[in-house]
Amino acid sequence: MNKGQDAVLIDSSFNYALFNSGDRKHQQAKTFAAGSLLVAYVPDIILVEAAYLIERDFGHYAISGFLKAFLSTQPNLQSITLSDLIRAHEIMSDYEKAKFDLVDCCIMALAERLNITKICTFDRRDFSVFRPAHCDYLELLP
Repeated sequence: MNKGQDAVLIDSSFNYALFNSGDRKHQQAKTFAAGSLLVAYVPDIILVEAAYLIERDFGHYAISGFLKAFLSTQPNLQSITLSDLIRAHEIMSDYEKAKFDLVDCCIMALAERLNITKICTFDRRDFSVFRPAHCDYLELLP
């Protein structure tokens, strides 16, 4: 599968800001999502992290509201494969001192597999350090 350059992968931080009207980056995420012509792919692995953040900040029952709002967007979910997990482990090992988390490493692996060079994220550190195999760097949006 080759998604190409007209696509973007959505990170947990962007997704959380988009669906949390109290987040300081909410308006920026909302404006970008509304105006972007890129095809957005949501790695399924970010949903667990997003649910954790929502439960942490708003309580267990807020997860249902998040899911309802998220599902209403009819997201393009992208599943993590075994090869993605193998590549994520390689990335974690290669960047051991940077302490990349598993979700970010899976997004990096997905970007390589799908030939996607753009990531929607507010967590710039890990994605800025990473040097993907398929391009010189990942373009971080918004």
